[in-house]
Amino acid sequence: MKHAFVFPGQGAQFVGMGKKLYEENTLAKEYFEQANEILGFRITDMMFGGTDEDLKQTKVTQPAIFLHSVILFNTSAGLLPEMVAGHSLGEFSALVANKVLSFEDGLRLVSKRAMAMQRACEINPSTMAAVLGLDDKKVEEICAEFKDEIVVPANYNCPGQLVISGSINGITQACERMKAAGAKRALVLQVGGAFHSPLMEPARQELQDAIAATHFGNPTCPIYQNVNAQPNIDPQLIKENLINQLTAPVRWTQTVLEMVQNGATRFTEVGPGNVLQGLVKKIAKEMLTDGIS
Repeated sequence: MKHAFVFPGQGAQFVGMGKKLYEENTLAKEYFEQANEILGFRITDMMFGGTDEDLKQTKVTQPAIFLHSVILFNTSAGLLPEMVAGHSLGEFSALVANKVLSFEDGLRLVSKRAMAMQRACEINPSTMAAVLGLDDKKVEEICAEFKDEIVVPANYNCPGQLVISGSINGITQACERMKAAGAKRALVLQVGGAFHSPLMEPARQELQDAIAATHFGNPTCPIYQNVNAQPNIDPQLIKENLINQLTAPVRWTQTVLEMVQNGATRFTEVGPGNVLQGLVKKIAKEMLTDGIS
């Protein structure tokens, strides 16, 4: 019986996130003000009172979700994770929770990641789409049919929900093929680009140097990483997996199943929203789920 802590990724943001925490917790306020200094702009203004458009800026979205998750974790008493995982961006929050990364280094890497991904999106205009109600294997087969366009599986969220990523033309065509193959829906998402695909290679190269130069400590518990869904406690391997995450799919379904196989009985989501709690229930319905938000 093990207690797993999981951390959300991009898309969980909302206007007002973290405001109550900032106002009611002195330590949380210190963390937020430290983040403003590190980032060089008052991200708290955008989180607490900005617009949806403010929060959609890549340089804001990713650090905002990271900050909300990590500050919640760091200011909640008695949290002792026995295993951690994060969905895409959330992997950085998980690495702070199990002491591999410091708060400051985690925030700097997330900020660099966001900027690098934004630049990669500008180099190669691209997109993503959610495919619902189709077997993973069938989605993979259809993606593999594309030779002149990039179309790849990007997020294995839960059975019957797989996000694909690639070129705009490729994803448009793939959606039609998915629906023809029996998908309930194949919907192009409002995102900046083809995350977790080969089109993120410029960002991967950019982030590689930053991660290589950052100190990764020994974890207090295993992290189950997106690229292979396996538990890891080796700082060097954690670095390599984190670098490769940008161009590889997020294997969330496989991650949750592996955690359950290794003894997880309760999953606590830390951060904005409750998306991961819902996904865990769809993957392993017998699990206990709760959240700190």
